[in-house]
Amino acid sequence: MKYKKNLNKKRKRRELPDDKLEKFYRILRETRKDSRFDMNKEFIQHGSTTVREHCINVAHTAYYMSYKLKIDVNEEELIRGALLHDYFLYDWHEKSWENSIHGYTHPTKSLKNACHDFDLSAIERDMIKHHMFPLTPTPPRCREGALLCIADKFCALKETLRGKGELKKKRALNK
Repeated sequence: MKYKKNLNKKRKRRELPDDKLEKFYRILRETRKDSRFDMNKEFIQHGSTTVREHCINVAHTAYYMSYKLKIDVNEEELIRGALLHDYFLYDWHEKSWENSIHGYTHPTKSLKNACHDFDLSAIERDMIKHHMFPLTPTPPRCREGALLCIADKFCALKETLRGKGELKKKRALNK
């Protein structure tokens, strides 16, 4: 049957054209250079995904969405703002009262750290400050921030579900 042929095709990975991919990796290298960005590989974000991996996933997803949907954005600010949206630089899984409200407070902490290490534009500051909308009450004021909100939720869900699957596999192996 003809329809079965389509079911066997491998799903294509979300990929950007070469020039856009080069821009993405250039901005990632610049962000990592002379900053504390790589500290985030020490902290888990969702499931088994590190904060650094999460930020890179979110930045790539937001950039891909802007490209695929032809949304006019400042690409450099979109990528850098997304890379720095969770620049809080601590393990929020450690038991403490302050960490119990991490979802509400980390945008402010991330913004403070990012402003310390980078000269941020108004768009990048808005993206970082409002990326937890609707958990935090104020929505982003720019297209880049709206894309970040959507990409962040999408990646968080995907990473959490993947992490739960890995945990089930580990438990099954330990039986």
